[in-house]
Amino acid sequence: MELFDAISTRRSVRKYTEQDVSEAMIDKVIRAAMMAPSAGNQQPWHFIVTRDRKKMEKVSAFHPYASMLKNAPVAIVVCGDPNHKKWPDFWPQDCSAALQNMLLAARDLGLGTVWVGVYPLKDRIEGMRELFGIPANIYPFAIVPVGWPDTEFKAMDRYNGSLVHSENW
Repeated sequence: MELFDAISTRRSVRKYTEQDVSEAMIDKVIRAAMMAPSAGNQQPWHFIVTRDRKKMEKVSAFHPYASMLKNAPVAIVVCGDPNHKKWPDFWPQDCSAALQNMLLAARDLGLGTVWVGVYPLKDRIEGMRELFGIPANIYPFAIVPVGWPDTEFKAMDRYNGSLVHSENW
């Protein structure tokens, strides 16, 4: 798939088929995440891969927009580690870049995903820490359900020229 095809057809997918996602595909998605740029090449990310249905269902108890995890075959928790980094305040940007790479890599493989934000909301952060055993010095940033979409991908043009400024505002 061409890059612009992946970009223009990527969608937030919230319904998945029952088909499993292979470990090899998840590995490719995470490898793409780790190719993202990061401040000072610090790579402040960690990833938790889960197929634990009970854990994925429990996320909805503290996250009101995570119900799609209940039918996803796998989910990836993206975490940030600002500790002992030269540029500790840039980890959210770095994790965002990694997550976007994940979404596009998954799309390239024909998989559906959705970015389910966790950080910076304290109740979601604490819920994820408790559920997944995430240390207090690590920040759960987002959780990404991954699966085979039950709908077709269609290209969409979201360009809005009124949001582009030249030289000045």
